[in-house]
Amino acid sequence: MEFHVWEPVYERILADFGFGRAADEHARDRLASMADPFDLDALSGFEGATVAVAGAGPTLIGEAEAAAAADRVIAASSAATTLRDAGIDVDLAVTDLDGAPERLAGMSHGGTPVAVHAHGDNVDALERWVPEVAGDRLLPTTQAAPTGSVRNFGGFTDGDRAAFLADALGAERLRFVGWAFDDPSVSEMKRKKLGWAERLLYWLETRRGERFDVLDGRRENLELP
Repeated sequence: MEFHVWEPVYERILADFGFGRAADEHARDRLASMADPFDLDALSGFEGATVAVAGAGPTLIGEAEAAAAADRVIAASSAATTLRDAGIDVDLAVTDLDGAPERLAGMSHGGTPVAVHAHGDNVDALERWVPEVAGDRLLPTTQAAPTGSVRNFGGFTDGDRAAFLADALGAERLRFVGWAFDDPSVSEMKRKKLGWAERLLYWLETRRGERFDVLDGRRENLELP
């Protein structure tokens, strides 16, 4: 995803939530100061693969076998630890450090790459946890303009950002497990973020010419971002 393609969508997200771009850029710059460039060649086997994109919803355990059946697994935040506990290998964890950061840092030292995302209100978490992640397993990301070692693959929440990463790595098919757009237990803010995740996945499937099963019965009510 080239930033000039992502930027208009990013600006609409900022406007909808009332977030400040400067705060995202500050977090991005702080992450850049702590992270070396990541070699994407270390993420092998994604090109042409079926990739499971795992969310941290309540259905994940019941869908774990579907994740195991995929060629590669990208997991959002605590979904990575849930799958690991179920004995399923995770090829890439995606997190803004709001779920199980200590365990994700530990997984990085066991060889699991971790895409750590910087945004306007997680600078404290970056300061606390980035030094704990194995340096050669740290893929730094931003939703603002990329700079230095920090990349932007598109996406807003950990889950849809995982899908955009799978796309960037050349996945042929995306399969979604552990996703719950209508989880009644989440906060109003989280519900709004999930609404954006839906729209971004709809945009991604349109760009890919693929239909994601997680959007079946939903896309008719969605608009492109």
